[in-house]
Amino acid sequence: MIAFEEELRRYPNTGRFLAGRLRHSMSQDERLRLEDMVSAVVHHEAGDRIIARGNTCDNSTMLVEGFMVRTLESNGKRSIVSFHVPGDFVDLHCFALKRLDHNIDCIGPATVAQVPHDRIKATMADDPHLSRLLWFSTLLDAALHREWIMKLEQLTTPRRIAHIFSEIGCRLGMVGLGRPDGFDTPLTQSDVADMCGATAIHANRAFADLRRRDLLIFERGRVHIPDCAELHAYADFHPDYLYGEGDLALETEDA
Repeated sequence: MIAFEEELRRYPNTGRFLAGRLRHSMSQDERLRLEDMVSAVVHHEAGDRIIARGNTCDNSTMLVEGFMVRTLESNGKRSIVSFHVPGDFVDLHCFALKRLDHNIDCIGPATVAQVPHDRIKATMADDPHLSRLLWFSTLLDAALHREWIMKLEQLTTPRRIAHIFSEIGCRLGMVGLGRPDGFDTPLTQSDVADMCGATAIHANRAFADLRRRDLLIFERGRVHIPDCAELHAYADFHPDYLYGEGDLALETEDA
């Protein structure tokens, strides 16, 4: 925690970027450059849409505080296709694409750091190592998407929810925000239903099933996990795809 506090004191907007993964490979000059790439810090309210599908983007967004989701809408139904925690470069994709095929929405209040694309372009031109780390962060997004797709197909609704909360807890721990017995989140049962492809009724029944099994209690935004190992086993959650610990952990970039 002391290390995180010092990191955030020096780099208040970007200090959690790649924490628990490859942040240790960034030099102090690179950390300072990343912080200096931020042009503005913006506070958003719950439900704000920071980027809408098809809008032209001139900035990318680093999530500083709060939570965000990527959403798709079809036939009047919303699907949440990814979840973001502080330290995530949420929409670095739009540096290359300029217009996204999805929306970026706030779940609860959020603080973001805006990084102009011309500053990213300058970094890519003269700092290949930092550019590689930015690229790594987008590839990490792809790894999370693949895992979500596979688990959506394989698992029942209670186990999908268990997997989602296992992942969120692990990711929060990587950026210094986790607790061993759970976490707080502005997610609602309706949000979780949209994350796992279920109806609100099925999600409610799934939460009741998880409570009966003494695996997870979700009340008024507080997630309580009596035993993380049991929850992970029930969810078939293996965190290797997060590239933090396990067989895919990157001790160095050449590993």
